[in-house]
Amino acid sequence: MNIANKISTFRILSVPFFIASMAYYSQERNFLRFWALSIFILAAVSDAADGYMARKSKQQSKAGLVLDPLGDKLLLMSAFICLTINNALTFKFPLWVTLVVISRDVLIILGTIVIYIVKQNINIVSIKWGKFSTAFQMLAVIAVLLQLKYAFIFWWPAVIFTVLSGVIYINRGFKVLYALDNSRNNY
Repeated sequence: MNIANKISTFRILSVPFFIASMAYYSQERNFLRFWALSIFILAAVSDAADGYMARKSKQQSKAGLVLDPLGDKLLLMSAFICLTINNALTFKFPLWVTLVVISRDVLIILGTIVIYIVKQNINIVSIKWGKFSTAFQMLAVIAVLLQLKYAFIFWWPAVIFTVLSGVIYINRGFKVLYALDNSRNNY
């Protein structure tokens, strides 16, 4: 296992600790919010680090193609859910914001599975809009964990980039599936 994959694995393993911190958070145990913030920031930094390490050392692997996005999805989906349902927070995500983020990720995951089943191969290529989406989602989570009064300033770009990147990924998925149908029909 290369260093980038170890970093991605660390991010995946940090998710239960983040969830536990937010599950037990209350106004009386405010330190848990800062513990969750620390875990989240460390995991977010690890997201940038694993990609950098894989590119720099030219050690991109099939495992990394799964571990990196899986770590991102688990971290962000759990953060959005925790920061929506925790009633001890003064400022939290509205349900619709969380539904947008989760819906996009579920559609991408299901689409990837369908393409893999049909094609027996998958080529996961991230797009800049997806990277913007992830960056703004992470900033939005940090803003809510910090309980910033104007956290919505961060979640609006997150929602916009999430929808935009979701549409692009879905469009790409349909093109891959249609290309397979077209190549079969030509025989």
